[in-house]
Amino acid sequence: MVMSGRVTKAMVLAAGEGTRLRPLTTDMPKVLLPVSGVPLLEHIVIWLKSHGIAEVAINLYHQGKKIRDFVQDGSRLGVKIIYSPEETMLGTAGGVKRVEHFFNGTFVVVYGDILTDFDLSSMISLHQQKKAIATIVLLKVPNPSEVGIAEIDGDGKLVSFVEKPPPSSEPGNLASGGVYVLEKEILDYIPNQGFCDFAYDVFPKIIRFGLPVYGYCLTPEDHLLDIGTPEKYHQANKGWKVRYGK
Repeated sequence: MVMSGRVTKAMVLAAGEGTRLRPLTTDMPKVLLPVSGVPLLEHIVIWLKSHGIAEVAINLYHQGKKIRDFVQDGSRLGVKIIYSPEETMLGTAGGVKRVEHFFNGTFVVVYGDILTDFDLSSMISLHQQKKAIATIVLLKVPNPSEVGIAEIDGDGKLVSFVEKPPPSSEPGNLASGGVYVLEKEILDYIPNQGFCDFAYDVFPKIIRFGLPVYGYCLTPEDHLLDIGTPEKYHQANKGWKVRYGK
């Protein structure tokens, strides 16, 4: 597996309709909702840039024109942006596969409803040290049956990954935080067409194949919030302070 030393490319998954946030997202894409007066997507891009990301791909579906009109070519935010409009939603993995040509080595994927300031550079270093095909940010959660749950061994390698396991069957409380560091080789495990999801389809498969998938566990001092519900969105707006580049 070939790894590049410096990681400069990322993809932000912005195609979702944000149904849990309606009516806020009826006429506004979720990634443009303001947090502390700044659109969420801008927070994400600035955080990526603070860790060396220079080029970002964004997939579009719901209200895609508004996203493109806001970000444009990315120069205002100090990065280069390309777009991937989807006629039908392709899923988290399908959307990444569609821009396979954009990636040339190690890259980052961020879900568009994530607000965070953790040390992405440290996560990339761990990924490279472990020679992983995928590294997933993990955090402890109180509601494991509602999210994707990872089980790891003593070295941090994933031994299982289950999306929204039935209550009382969860293999723990370490949940995916919606940020991945990936090798381009992972795209070989995603179909060329159709809907495909990392959590449901790709990660369980490559773990079964014995490929090196690792977790990067956040500490209590790290901040990561999924703003995908009204409660979490209002929580973010109550106390979010920019801490990028720490």
